[in-house]
Amino acid sequence: MSPWLSIVGVSEDGMATLPPAARTLVDSAEIVVGGARHLAMLPAPENGSTQERVSWSSPLAETIDRVLSMRGRRVTVLATGDPMQFGIGATLSRALPADEVTVVPSPSAFALAASRLFWPLDQVTMLSVHGRPVELLTPHIVPDARLIVLTGGAEAPQGIASVLTESGFGDSRMVALANMGGAEEQRIEALARDWHADVPDFHTLCIQCVAGADAVWHARTGLPDDAFAHDGKLTKREVRAAALAKLQPHPGACLIDIGTGCGSIAIEWMRAEPNARAIGIEPLAERRAMAAQNAIALGVPDLDLRDARAPEAFTELPVPDAIFIGGGVSAETIDAATDKLKPGGRLVAHAVLIASEQQLIAARDRHGGELARLSVSRAEPVGDFLGWRPSMAVTQWTWRKR
Repeated sequence: MSPWLSIVGVSEDGMATLPPAARTLVDSAEIVVGGARHLAMLPAPENGSTQERVSWSSPLAETIDRVLSMRGRRVTVLATGDPMQFGIGATLSRALPADEVTVVPSPSAFALAASRLFWPLDQVTMLSVHGRPVELLTPHIVPDARLIVLTGGAEAPQGIASVLTESGFGDSRMVALANMGGAEEQRIEALARDWHADVPDFHTLCIQCVAGADAVWHARTGLPDDAFAHDGKLTKREVRAAALAKLQPHPGACLIDIGTGCGSIAIEWMRAEPNARAIGIEPLAERRAMAAQNAIALGVPDLDLRDARAPEAFTELPVPDAIFIGGGVSAETIDAATDKLKPGGRLVAHAVLIASEQQLIAARDRHGGELARLSVSRAEPVGDFLGWRPSMAVTQWTWRKR
């Protein structure tokens, strides 16, 4: 199918700086779709023009559906900068094949911001909190990190400054760049702990992270146990690391975490790789609440928590790349999990009790895979001395679907 949809990135200077071919896509379109700001950049329709102009509505999904219903007509969608970097192009790519679309990008906000600060883009983390919680920044707030962030309004920098300051990164340098490339370009700069500036709604925020002596931050994985609120039912740090090594998180992969408890495995899976997804199955409301709190505090508020039990829950879930069974180990759940996984998928199950361990031994007999016994001892005071206090051993079964 020849392309019927064009997505054209527009800079702050508007239509005047578009290449001739991109301008033709706009002028010759039967329908032009864009935000009010983009549509205002267009010249008034010429006499006799039948071009229809459609403004984005809220929620965005309604306009997306409307655009998709226009298939077969000449449609141009106007976007800001590079539509494929956290833009409308990225959204539409989930619904359309490449051969139906032509994309003409302009310089992205990330490229413009990096040029203003003289930051090499390959050494920068690019993020968006537009319409999303600022806590998404949390996994990226580490010493010496450089962040370029698309934000969602004038109040966003103050919220981000508060997150930085509360984490001990109050000396971080923040630079808000507004209207980049236009006649009214602005640069507003201050340390996070001193930030009280007013900024335009439409801006890009750059952050040079500086850790103070009391800074609190965590590596993407291997978080300490006290980073999680829990009721004692927690996959401990060393055992969690062993499980994640076998689950093998990768960008865009989906994990189903059965018996998610406080969410430690699912949360670290999502922190480990960009766009990794996790669905936590947990029938106890108080544990789902803890998992939700932990997900927000540790920067993965998109953790999907379900009030359900395995294996019945599998009928409503997508086909995953990996499954972790941390609770409710049974032959029915294990066999349903092996069926649910996509080819190449990984299954990791843990058991502490003898009855659960016997289930894993039987699963190994039925399906193959590997069994391991994990035991961790920690040095703790014994009177005036230190002694080794062992935790309960964990039996781990790992299996890969061929």
